[in-house]
Amino acid sequence: MRGKYKTEILFQLHNALRRRRISTSTSSVALLRLFPPEKPIHNNNNITTVSGFRFLGVNQSLHTLPDRNSTGHDKQSAVDVHNVLKNHRGSSPEEIERILDKCGIVLTEGLVLEVVNRNRSDWKPAYALSRLILKKSIELTSASVHNEILDVLGKMRRFEEFHQVFDEMPERDEKTYEVLLNRYAAAHRVDEAVKVYERRREFGIEDESVAFRGLLMWLCRYKHVEFAETLFCSRGREFDIKTMNIVLNGWCVLGNVHEAKRFWKDIVASKCRPDVVSYGTMINALAKKGKVGKAMELYRGMWETGRDPDVKICNNVIDALCFKKRIPEALGVFKEMSEKGCSPNVVTYNSLLKHLCKLRRTEKVWELVEEMEDKGGSCSPNDVTFGYLVKYSQRPEDVEAVLERMRRNMCEMTSDLYNLMFRLYVQWGEEEKAREIWNEMERSGLGPDQRTYTVRIHGLHTKGKIGEALFIYREMMSRGMVPEPRTEILLNQVKAKPKEEEDNKLRLNSTEEETEVEMNYT
Repeated sequence: MRGKYKTEILFQLHNALRRRRISTSTSSVALLRLFPPEKPIHNNNNITTVSGFRFLGVNQSLHTLPDRNSTGHDKQSAVDVHNVLKNHRGSSPEEIERILDKCGIVLTEGLVLEVVNRNRSDWKPAYALSRLILKKSIELTSASVHNEILDVLGKMRRFEEFHQVFDEMPERDEKTYEVLLNRYAAAHRVDEAVKVYERRREFGIEDESVAFRGLLMWLCRYKHVEFAETLFCSRGREFDIKTMNIVLNGWCVLGNVHEAKRFWKDIVASKCRPDVVSYGTMINALAKKGKVGKAMELYRGMWETGRDPDVKICNNVIDALCFKKRIPEALGVFKEMSEKGCSPNVVTYNSLLKHLCKLRRTEKVWELVEEMEDKGGSCSPNDVTFGYLVKYSQRPEDVEAVLERMRRNMCEMTSDLYNLMFRLYVQWGEEEKAREIWNEMERSGLGPDQRTYTVRIHGLHTKGKIGEALFIYREMMSRGMVPEPRTEILLNQVKAKPKEEEDNKLRLNSTEEETEVEMNYT
């Protein structure tokens, strides 16, 4: 074995075994022989170490905060596999397989799912796993793994690989059907989405109405509402309120209240009658368009006619009132919910917190957070709650206080939270903390994604570090991420500037030469 390759394998083996805390004496002795410790080892399990994030106080990173659904061993194995795939992007499946074998990592269905879900903005690790699955013939109990890989490939618009993995799938289910509809509709490939619907029985879907509603839902979600309504009207059968609600919601999500009102009248005129979902959809649409008065009329009308609004409708009303800075009325609806037996949930509290944070109503914010913690259950603070608290932080110390509260509430980090923190640290000029976040995102597999790269590129450009900005831009492109239009415009201007300066210099030299010739002629 070549020396360089041997060293690399040993390094991967050391890291994987050390991080996974293998406790057998054989493994420990082998590691000590290969990598003798610089300091004496003490068998003290109570020693605490300080991580990059001081609030933890233990030897763990943000992404290893306690998880109710998976063990630390599984999560760390996923990090190991993700790092191997990331660091060997151009390697063959055979080479990656050799490295994983040397690290003592056995790919299982659960482990592959964990790896795929660590960074859904990077399609290459997911595709590499599909090659390993095909080669090693891992026994899969369901189509879940392939469905997740398909979803990542479709999200990143890698349809050549998408179709390849789909054709290789040993079995397909309803989730496969959903993934195909979702990703084709998102890419505006509506004809292909309709063809998937026509093949619905291949996915084990016998109920034609369920399959059709699924098709309409994904078409409407990606703004193909007119096409969806045309399909709906062409069916020539009795309408049902569930299907009509999908089209109504499509117009509402599109923001076309005029068409939504037209379709609402069609519902009322049909044999169907608006149900709670219909009312909720219209209330939400009116509220988002700022027509809070009309929304409140429908809301009050529901109570009066015995169609009690559910918590989702109440949440939309509260959010609309808060947006209009009608906080007392929003708090009134909040109080009314409990009195009439409609219990609030975490979304209710988050709707209030979002606007109260924006208005700097700090005292009321923390009062509500404490109330959420006391109630627990469906009211427990989640990552969205802490996202609002982080977003409106004014100092690094505020962010650390929020993170400490997250730890107490057993709330894990998400890519959204990482990106919020990264943006704030870049804005504040806290380069060291921004670097910590970047590195932690890489270690956890939750990024960096397009948002992180965009913030970093624009931050470097603002500081005049053009070379570094271009380097990060090229790295982002190499990972298959699509830059935002504003980033492309910025980088194109940067690239054009040297050429413009060179052209000006050439014109200046040309003018000087012409002047010299004229003087000599004179």
